[in-house]
Amino acid sequence: MRTMASTQSSSRWEELRKQASQVENELYLKLVSFSKLGASYSHHEPLTAVGTEGSGSAQAGAESSGRMFETMSLEIEQLMSKLTEVNDAMQEYVNETTETAPTPTMLHILQRHRDILRNYSQEFSKTKSNIKAHRDREDLLGSVRRDISEYKASAGGLNRRTDMYLKENEHLRNSERLTDEAISVAMATKENLTTQRGVFGNIGGRLSGMTSILE
Repeated sequence: MRTMASTQSSSRWEELRKQASQVENELYLKLVSFSKLGASYSHHEPLTAVGTEGSGSAQAGAESSGRMFETMSLEIEQLMSKLTEVNDAMQEYVNETTETAPTPTMLHILQRHRDILRNYSQEFSKTKSNIKAHRDREDLLGSVRRDISEYKASAGGLNRRTDMYLKENEHLRNSERLTDEAISVAMATKENLTTQRGVFGNIGGRLSGMTSILE
């Protein structure tokens, strides 16, 4: 009976070890992909550097990366939670071993799995913090870019109104100038007519005097 119980206990320990190794492998692959995602945030161009024509595609790319970040974070957290449960089960198994004291090998294996979990947790937290810092920076720069675009659009409308006012003002000035020129021409014409009338009057007077003499 003891042999059967010992065999079952050993089988349980091996099963826990396999579960821990399997979850660790899955977690490692997820962390590698997550690290690549963090590197893409570090090296791609920020939204503010994109022109108006490319801003839409850049925004779509940022949203896609954001969704990927949230999805991968959740998957990694779930795997870490699962690995924690497996490690706790291994610790419980060691604590419940009553027939013999836990062997140094078992304690070493348990500690190794806990160290792996701790290292993965630290790596995940570091990468996640870096990605969030880059996302916050891009959100801030994107907000500034939108404010600038809105200001330019508002200023463009103001400039159009200013241009219309200046054109209207120029039209009025031209009209006033033409009116002044017409008045000046009319006054000059009047003066010429007055002068000519005087000349003709003098000539008429002289002709009348000459006629009287001849008579």
